Amino acid sequence: MAGPRLAVLGAGSIGCYVGGAWAAAGLSVTFIGRERLAAEITRHGLTVGDYTGWSHRFEPGAVDYCTDPAAMAEADIILVTVKSGATAEAAAEIARYAKDGAIVVSLQNGIGNIRALEEALGGRFPIVWAMVPFNVVMLGDGRFHKGVAGSLVAEECEAVRPLAAAVAGSREPLRLARNMAAVAWGKLVINLNNAVNALSGLTLAEQLANRDYRRVVAASQAEALGVLKAVGIRPARVGPVPPMFLPRVIGAPDWLFRKLFARGWKIDSHARSSMADDLARGRRTEIDALNGEVVRLAERNGRDAPINRRIVELVRRAEEGAKPWAAQALAGDVLGRR
Repeated sequence: MAGPRLAVLGAGSIGCYVGGAWAAAGLSVTFIGRERLAAEITRHGLTVGDYTGWSHRFEPGAVDYCTDPAAMAEADIILVTVKSGATAEAAAEIARYAKDGAIVVSLQNGIGNIRALEEALGGRFPIVWAMVPFNVVMLGDGRFHKGVAGSLVAEECEAVRPLAAAVAGSREPLRLARNMAAVAWGKLVINLNNAVNALSGLTLAEQLANRDYRRVVAASQAEALGVLKAVGIRPARVGPVPPMFLPRVIGAPDWLFRKLFARGWKIDSHARSSMADDLARGRRTEIDALNGEVVRLAERNGRDAPINRRIVELVRRAEEGAKPWAAQALAGDVLGRR
């Protein structure tokens, strides 16, 4: 094995895929996660693959997947891939078990997780802000599939350069960026689609093929961009379309959407949002770290975000068992609040 020793804390969809892709390149990776996944991978092994057809399989017994956070004790780098609601617990586990000086990399959604990690761990551990722009789907039997194009990004700093060098030749290289706040907000604007995808009950490709669903996404993005502009935040371009043009492209007629967006952003038939996966498994979603972040930013600056606030409300209902929304009904409910 070459390069630093990695531990993936909270190894679910993203953690298993990224860790698996880097293990396939020869890095030493320990996965720490739920008992259900530990049993599944012990039985079936671990397979990671993507929309291009690439895949790599680790046979049963070849994957170091456990449930005890003490397994991170010898890691040089700890990848935090837990859901936003579990960040405080993850920080406490790192403080208890990780060796001093281990590099903590946040591969999480939203804006607030990096602040939480810095407040809990800063000084003892270097904290690195990173971003995952793609979706990963659990296909069962230890299989994890990247269904959307995109490259991993981390903030440019000395602490993360050895990792970037170690994975440079892997299936998932790590690009470095100087302004991670702009990158994170750029990703968050795109990820406002996650909630609509979850509410639709469809795959990403099916949901994005319907203009009424896209109109809801476009309205939430336009509202978010208005709030960001008002407070002086300029989100970076993360995907094929600059943030300022996203609402127009997302909400465009089908023929124009396909021409301007769908060709540039590869999405296969398996892809769906992680929020949709959470609803399907009866888990709390990360809605507060996405649309909820827009609502809070607006409120802190004396503004309103009724579109995103309503979407938060609808996802909370879905967490309690509400049925998926038809496209026209969702558009009528949400867009009527503008």
